[in-house]
Amino acid sequence: MKKVLLGMSGGVDSTVSALLLQEMGYEVVGVYMIMHNLEHLNSANIKKAQKVANYLGIELLIHDIQDSFKDEVYNYFVNSYKEGLTPNPCVVCNRQIKFGKMIELADSLGIRKIATGHYVRAKDGFFYKGKDSSKDQSYFLAKVKKEVANRVIFPLGDWIKDDVKEYAKRVDILKEIANSSESQEICFVENSYVDILKEHIDIDKPGVVKDIEGNEVGHHKGYMHYTVGKRRGFFVKGAHEPHYVVNLDAKNNTLVVGTKDKLEVNLIKIANINMFIEDSEFECEVKVRYRTKGVKAKVTIIDNLGVIELKESVFGVAKGQFAVFYDGDKLLGGAEIIGI
Repeated sequence: MKKVLLGMSGGVDSTVSALLLQEMGYEVVGVYMIMHNLEHLNSANIKKAQKVANYLGIELLIHDIQDSFKDEVYNYFVNSYKEGLTPNPCVVCNRQIKFGKMIELADSLGIRKIATGHYVRAKDGFFYKGKDSSKDQSYFLAKVKKEVANRVIFPLGDWIKDDVKEYAKRVDILKEIANSSESQEICFVENSYVDILKEHIDIDKPGVVKDIEGNEVGHHKGYMHYTVGKRRGFFVKGAHEPHYVVNLDAKNNTLVVGTKDKLEVNLIKIANINMFIEDSEFECEVKVRYRTKGVKAKVTIIDNLGVIELKESVFGVAKGQFAVFYDGDKLLGGAEIIGI
């Protein structure tokens, strides 16, 4: 029987994935990866995952990768904010940890295939958007190494979330968690990202607010409280219309603000590019944040730098976020936004 290594959390998605993989004829080996140091969450999740594993008759491995997670994801998250960037730790984690360390573990066990409960599809060496557009997680796979696409199975890629919940209600072990709340978006942030930053730096250091021309027009409570596009929490004297954060100057603890039209962007500079196709110049749809709609664009890449020319303007583009490229549902690649 073919083996598959499945990432398990004890939640609905990974449990239904395990059941579907068994129906597909796989011998499932589960793994819970301890990434962050929130012991109460890890303990509760491991307990649930082990209960599921016992019910399904599968082995559950506990893989402690806290050191790697801290080096690759947690420190990146904190350092990005220190530099005035807006990080996306899930994109980085998927490359280095979830689909990096998991492949390493599978190799050490002699297992070819890995699986997760992501709402994504994989076919012919490419990733595709999940059928459920409201749950599609392909954006977060934009930096995953290309070779992973040939080794991963996404049992929920063709499922709608509501159907997964209904399926779960018919399984005894899942009845108690079928209506449980979703896990938090960033696994190591329980309440607010600000709580994490407080542990490492003084985030409440007041600073100056400037307009686009460099004139001092107000004040703020500390640049780490803000991201590009935010319109509240700072003071602009004499403003008669809403002002938004247009840029952050971390070095000088300064916000640059302007009216909404100043957030309009047509050209984006990118770096740290990861592509699933070989083209250095191509047309596509690009998403500049997870929850934004795709916009038609032309992308030109030279070495590991590139430029995105947008066919229509977008607003609130933040340095440190990721631009992700699509051809319809097909994921073409992604890159870090470094300038506008």
